[in-house]
Amino acid sequence: MAEHYSSFQRGNWRWFVQRITAVFLIGALAFHFITLHFVNHAAEITFAGTEARMGQIGYFSLMVTFLVAGAFHGVNGVYNALVNMGLSGAQKKVVGAILTIATLLLIAQGLRVAVAMSGMF
Repeated sequence: MAEHYSSFQRGNWRWFVQRITAVFLIGALAFHFITLHFVNHAAEITFAGTEARMGQIGYFSLMVTFLVAGAFHGVNGVYNALVNMGLSGAQKKVVGAILTIATLLLIAQGLRVAVAMSGMF
């Protein structure tokens, strides 16, 4: 039988955070779908309603946490898939740096939008 291989090393902080963000994302995504697809139907979603929701500190905090968790989880998964495919050495460091910068830019843009939509600052 083939031996299982994964670039995730158990006990590594990225391994642990990948699992924590997965659990959080499942709950946050369920909340998102229930709130914005079942309670309020797509035709009822308005810019003003989005501003009102983002103006509530609890909702704002959840959406910012959702953004950061989703960005980390997705990019970390892509990075580890590339490592599993054989990425190593200098290429691994360059790809890691590029993905880190891309993640930080994604989070910065998401925070900029969230803050603008909240009207809190």
